[in-house]
Order: sequence, then structure tokens, then C-alpha cells
Amino acid sequence: MPKKQAVQERHITNTALLNVITPMGLEFTKNSLSVGENFGKIYGLIRYPQKVETEWLSKITNIPSTIVSIGFKPVDNATLINAISRSVVQQRGFAEGAKDPLTRQRAEKAAEDGEKIIMQIDREGETVGLMNVSVMPIAKDDRTFKKVCRRAESMISVLKCKMRVIPNLQKECFQHISPSFPSDGKIESILQKIVPLSTFVGGFPFASSGFNDGEGYYFAQDASGSLVIVDIWKRGSDRTNSNFVIMGNSGVGKSTAIKHIILSEYMKGTKILVVDPESEYKDLCFNLGLGSGWINAVGGSTGRINPLQVRPSPRDDEQEKEPDRLYRDEGYGMNDLALHMKNLEIFFSLYIPSLTDMQKAVLKKSLVELYRKFHITWDTDITALKPEDFPIFSDLYTLVQEKADTEQDRQAYADLSLLLYDIAEGADSFIWNGHSTIVSDSPFICLDTNALQETSDSIKRTQYFNILTYCWEQMSRNRDERVLLICDEAYLMIDQKVPQSLVYLRNAMKRARKYEAALGIISHSVIDFLSESIKQYGQALLDVPCYKLLMGTDGPNLKETAKLYDLTEAEQELLLARKRGHALFMVGAKRLHINFEIPDYKMMYMGKAGGR
Repeated sequence: MPKKQAVQERHITNTALLNVITPMGLEFTKNSLSVGENFGKIYGLIRYPQKVETEWLSKITNIPSTIVSIGFKPVDNATLINAISRSVVQQRGFAEGAKDPLTRQRAEKAAEDGEKIIMQIDREGETVGLMNVSVMPIAKDDRTFKKVCRRAESMISVLKCKMRVIPNLQKECFQHISPSFPSDGKIESILQKIVPLSTFVGGFPFASSGFNDGEGYYFAQDASGSLVIVDIWKRGSDRTNSNFVIMGNSGVGKSTAIKHIILSEYMKGTKILVVDPESEYKDLCFNLGLGSGWINAVGGSTGRINPLQVRPSPRDDEQEKEPDRLYRDEGYGMNDLALHMKNLEIFFSLYIPSLTDMQKAVLKKSLVELYRKFHITWDTDITALKPEDFPIFSDLYTLVQEKADTEQDRQAYADLSLLLYDIAEGADSFIWNGHSTIVSDSPFICLDTNALQETSDSIKRTQYFNILTYCWEQMSRNRDERVLLICDEAYLMIDQKVPQSLVYLRNAMKRARKYEAALGIISHSVIDFLSESIKQYGQALLDVPCYKLLMGTDGPNLKETAKLYDLTEAEQELLLARKRGHALFMVGAKRLHINFEIPDYKMMYMGKAGGR
């Protein structure tokens, strides 16, 4: 029996577990070490700041790609006072006998510091102890490892601490920071320094930054796993609007992130408008039981937006700089029709970029006459009119043809009628020729523009602008209703030859906060917004939002993003890693490294297109 029992005991060892927890290999050099495929180096703090801020230790423990060990051992106050008193006397003696000023100054400073500690302990009842701090940067390749080391050294220096590599003791240091080894006291004896207990406790070494607006909803987790709770409608000194921008390469999780935001806002009662060029939000709309809100926004029986239907438009602020003004009063007064005429100028410039100045003048004159025929003047209250009360493009085409037969400048009208044929009776009439058919009071409206992707750039950008004017009406009609507009693949709305469309988008973003509305710009390329011809407008779309979500990117996009947002080296490394679900999140002036951990119940609503 004893022999059998002994045999059984030899087989108790769990080799599988040992294989999991045992590193692939450990190798130690004078000033570094290798743990499997990772490079490491262990530093020790040898000097602490004389005055510390609250949470100063958390700034050390939260340095990315580092392992930090902190030890603190209280000591007997009486014994310590006697030891410090002897040290003070000794330092005073050094000061008196010093021949050079620097040595004398250092000795006097050491004596003064000792006296302050004695006063804290004796008079104020301060508890002191011996603290030691070890910092181990770690990375998988040599280049990244050097960057991590420089970052750690820089952070420690900023905190007015000093650290150095512990030579020839890297193995002992590794055992010191590892929970698997009992401490032999060697490293502690080298690194420990006398500090007040308040310095250690007030440092909050295990504090996590997190982010919590107090209201709002769960957004993501920060780098340490703490919750990020965001309310995009909150206002503060550095948060003046609710707009946001999301940038990143394909496949890094943009769709998942935006659907997460949409679902969260929808559950809080926000009305959602989505311009969807890839049919990525159709499943989400139907899964919420709001199929009536999904609209094929490329014309037809349910998705037509009549460009000739007058809709309210945003007005320029008085303080708007003249070069940036989109609307200028030409003597009609800035009523709805006058402003809509400006929108039509943009519409036709996008649709027919080749329009001459003469043709534009003839077109504008024809439009004014057309509206007058439908009893719509500068003084008309357009809110009292129905969609059927407005003209359509076949009415405009007929009018221009009549003018071509009767007016003196017949050729200009004849040329214009040829240019208008497609939109009135030709291939493009299906999209625009007809009264508006979009009627939806759904809290979630998905304007699907996927069918536009096979059309020409002029038709594509024209319809996007047309949709944008409709969305602005939805956003601005009720100041008591929160409305969130999502412009996915927003680069499709950019036309460098007709920057006025971009100006309109920028103006809508600037004015959204006045109507308790918000605009979200989603795109994969920063460069599209920063071309020289449109930079003065496109950059505003990236700068104005108080919420910026930057996800994985590289190459020229990373370079321009870093320049635009003044990214640190560590922040650039985060984006360059292109890790799915990870992002740099800017909330006003605050910056967070976040990771999206989406609840399963939300993932069920998102559908298969994008975001999975």
C-alpha cells in the first residue's frame, strides 16, 4: 500500500497547468532581460519629489506597456526620529566643514529635509515608512521596447522623480516584482526610501482614470478596464456641442462603435437619422421593429425628396467672416424661399458643374418665375404648404422650353433646356422629378443610398446634398427634440470643385447645438477633408466636434491625423497598431485610450452588415 500511494503522488503534478504558466524562456543580461519573446528592463526609483500631487503614483502605475511594483513598510516612529536626528547633526557638520558652496548647500538642504520629517512625525503625528518602487517596461520587438523605455523615463522625469536601471541584479529584480517568488529583501534594501504614509496613500497607486459624466450611458472601457460613461449632450467649458467624428481604416470597428452609440442614444429617446451608403444599418432598423423608418433614398414611391420643395435653411451668424458666409442677402430678405434659392444654386452646381454664368442667371430667373406661378413668393409661409403645392422639375423644364420659343435670349434658354432634360424626363427623373414622398415620423430614419454607388459622381454628391437639406429640416424644426444625424462615409459628400456643399455641412454642424441636435461624421480618410482647395471648410468638420474617436490607421492618414490633433508618440502607436475595437477617444480636452466591449444584447440588434 505505501508503495502504491507513493506512485500515485508522483503523478499529481499538473503538467498542463505548468506549461501554461511557465514562460517560454528567461534570459538575463547586465541591464535587461527577456521573457519568452518579450524584451524587458527593470528600473528602480531612487529619488522622489519633495512635494507630491494627489494621484502622483497612479501616473506611474498607468504608464502603458509597463509593470510596476510598489512596496511600503511602516517603521517605528521613535527609532526613526533618533536615526534622522543623528543624520541631521551629521549633515550640519558637513555643511560647516564644506569648502565648496555646492557641497555646503546640499548638506544644508538634507538637514532641513530631515528636520521637516521630524516635525511631521513628532508634532503632526505623521506615520512614515519605507517605500520602494520598481518599473519594468516590456515590449515584443526592440524598436517598440526602446520607445516604451523612453516614454517611461520621460514620465518619471516629468513627475520630478529619478530612476535608474539596477545593473547585475535584473534576475533578483524580476523575482522581486513577480508574485511567484518570496522576497529576500535584497532589492528592498537598495531601493527603499523613507516617505510619509500620506505621500504613499495620497498617491492612489491603483487609481484608474476612467471617465464618468454622472449621466449618459456606458460607452467603453479605458486602458485599465474602468468604465467610460458619456453624455454627449452635456455642456461644459471644453464641451460646447454634441457633434462627433469617427476616423479609422476599414475593419477596425467603426461600424460597431457607431451602432453602439446609435442604440444607446435611441434608448435615451434621441431621434436618429442615418445617411447609409453601404446598407449597413438596414438590419439595425428592422431589428428594432422600425422597418417603416428604412427608406430607399434614391427616389421612387417612398424615397423621393423634391429639391424644388422649399424647406427651412440655416442662416449665417452675423459674426460669420465674409469669406466663410454661405448665404448673402440679395435684396429679397432672408426668408425661407430666398435661402432655398441658395440651396438650389448649390444643387445645380453639383449636378451640372459645367453651367456658365449666363445659364446660372437664366436658371435663377426661371426658378423665381416658376415659384410665382405656384403662388410662392418671398412672403409666403411655406410651413402652411403641402408637398403637392410645390413645383417639380418637369414644370421647370416646360417653363424653360417655353422661354426658348418666346424670349429674346432664346439660345441660352434652349441650352439650359437640354441640360435639364435628364432630370425632368430622362434617366435621372426617377430620382428627383416628382413631389416629396418621404413621410416618416419614426424615431429611427435610415436613408439608404446604396443604389447611388453605381451612379456618376455628380449625381451621387448632388443627392447627398439634397438628403442633407432634408436632414437639416428634421434637425432644426423642433428645438425640444434631440436629433442625431450620422453621415457615414462622409467623404462622398465632398466635391472639391463645388466647396459650397461642404460649407453647408460645416454650417449645419456649427448650428446644430442651437437646435439640440448633433452631427456625426464617419470616414476612413482624414486626407479627404484636408485637400488645399477645401481645407478651410473640411478641417472644421474635424475640429468643431467635441467628441473625436480615432481608430486604427497608418501611412499618410496617420501622419495627417497626428499633425491635426497633435498626437503624442504613444497615441500614434495606438493608432498604428490598428487593433480592432481600440481607439483614442477625445472628450473635450481629455484623451482616453478606450476599448469597446459591446454587450451581447446590443450585438444582436446590429445585424450582419458591418459591425460584426
